[in-house]
Amino acid sequence: MKAQTGTDHRPPSGAVRRRPVQQRSQERYERLLDACAGLLDEVGPTALTTKEVAHRAQVPIGTLYQFFSGKESLLGALAERNLDRFLSRLAVRIEAAAPVGVPGFVDLAVDEFVAMKRSVAGFGHLDFGLVAAVPGDLRDDRHLLDRDLDNNAAVAERIGALGGELFAYPGFALALRVAMECADAVLKVAFRVDPEGDPALIGECKRLLRGYLAERPAA
Repeated sequence: MKAQTGTDHRPPSGAVRRRPVQQRSQERYERLLDACAGLLDEVGPTALTTKEVAHRAQVPIGTLYQFFSGKESLLGALAERNLDRFLSRLAVRIEAAAPVGVPGFVDLAVDEFVAMKRSVAGFGHLDFGLVAAVPGDLRDDRHLLDRDLDNNAAVAERIGALGGELFAYPGFALALRVAMECADAVLKVAFRVDPEGDPALIGECKRLLRGYLAERPAA
């Protein structure tokens, strides 16, 4: 199976202002995202400020605003990086286990998400979107990844592209959207019950998704 991760990306309204090109700019950009992730673990999304992110990254606040329009833009860039890394790491798992069917793909995807929840800075508060909303603080935290699609729909689209022929049948676009909502809800509970992820709930999430996606959906 050829892993394809690219889809048409529709930047959200609070998108990154400028993508770094030169190495020094790229290093500063990554330091800002790393600082944002670390601070999310320390203070949470509500108390997070662009000023503190810049201070932690050891860059002038003006440099932060060269790349990001504000807090929403910063969080969106971190969510996008998280998704890119998830898809890259999942592609490696799939390649190592190839060939895989839909059930195997499901297990690997859940395993990688759980692994990132346990090890990636900030991922407990912001995976591919905010785990818990921040009332009144952001204009639209449901569209951090894509202007037109909400976060879960954008992730489902990218996962479908990665799956390639596994999800080529037309009905799978909607099925993956539903599966993503189910996985999001169950895994949120799993990590609310246990900071490391409740094993029983993680297992039930896999069973639910395998059963739902096992049958070819209606076109």
